[in-house]
Amino acid sequence: MHANRSPQKADRTYNVLFLCTGTTARSILAEGILRKDGAGRFNAYSAGSQPKGTVNPFALKVLRSFEYPTDGYRSKSWDTFTGPDAPVMDFIFTVCDSAAGEACPVWPGHPASAHWGIEDPAAVQGTDIEKERAFVQAFRYLKNRNLLIKRSPSAGTLSIKNACSCPEVRLAPLPNRLAVGHL
Repeated sequence: MHANRSPQKADRTYNVLFLCTGTTARSILAEGILRKDGAGRFNAYSAGSQPKGTVNPFALKVLRSFEYPTDGYRSKSWDTFTGPDAPVMDFIFTVCDSAAGEACPVWPGHPASAHWGIEDPAAVQGTDIEKERAFVQAFRYLKNRNLLIKRSPSAGTLSIKNACSCPEVRLAPLPNRLAVGHL
């Protein structure tokens, strides 16, 4: 059995992994948003296929400006979440187009996954104000997407297209009336 797997009951906590190639900006923002907004219901994580090793300072600045925690983030490989001691993911979301097209690892537990294409704020050239504006825009998009998870409709099913070029995943009713509509 994998460590940190939540029991199958109505009050379980779901593990969510946000993936991006460099894991410096979008996946960090998504992790931070769900870490706070989904506390008690979700454990949020981020990782990348080719981590750059540092978190973009604008990601932390924007999280801080919206009163989200800025501690404990790091740019790490998705291999961190494939070992026997890793938390087993329930959901995996890619937040950049390049990560969505990559061959993903085999994830323990076969989590449902989807792609949320968010433009890379770290790619914006210009003044610090223009760069920060791009990070704020990415934050807002990701916050809205995270609301789909946190405040999901009560239909009781999850239907999302797999982010790693696999067939659509359709799950039976989930506890806590968790449902995610069209992403």
